[in-house]
Amino acid sequence: FLPGDLLEKVNPYLKPLYDAFYTLLGPDRFRMWRDTDVLEIVPLAYMRGRTFEDAFIILDEAQNTTPEQMKMFLTRLGFGSRVVITGDVTQIDLPEGRGRSGLRDVRAILEGVPDVAFVELDSVDVVRHRIVQEIVDAYERWDAQEQASQAGPGGAPQRHTSHRAKPRR
Repeated sequence: FLPGDLLEKVNPYLKPLYDAFYTLLGPDRFRMWRDTDVLEIVPLAYMRGRTFEDAFIILDEAQNTTPEQMKMFLTRLGFGSRVVITGDVTQIDLPEGRGRSGLRDVRAILEGVPDVAFVELDSVDVVRHRIVQEIVDAYERWDAQEQASQAGPGGAPQRHTSHRAKPRR
């Protein structure tokens, strides 16, 4: 366990989110909105039992939710609210044995539900250094080659004795 109160414990994990808000709002406006509860940052585990009315709710890094956590999050939606869920299923960090990614499952579960939409982004949507787009494309080509090389005659996977970790983008 990390020392300190809740904010001190989760602050290292929230730094990327804070950086984005600083860029969008500036540090002073961000702090003012956070301090007056206009903007609230809540760890997923602390959302249980809440209902968010007239809110815009973002679940970031959703690839690391379990299906149960995803359901819990989605059922917090109150009247007048909108939800945006972001994540990258190629970067799942769930511990072994913790189950499937809720982000992977949610599309199949909610496909066809009115007012639910899914948007997939690719390398052209990357808003970072130009070379990051090329890196993402290179990993996608590598993944496709790995999948093709693992498929035997008729597309059946072949058994390999080496266990090489799949790179993440």
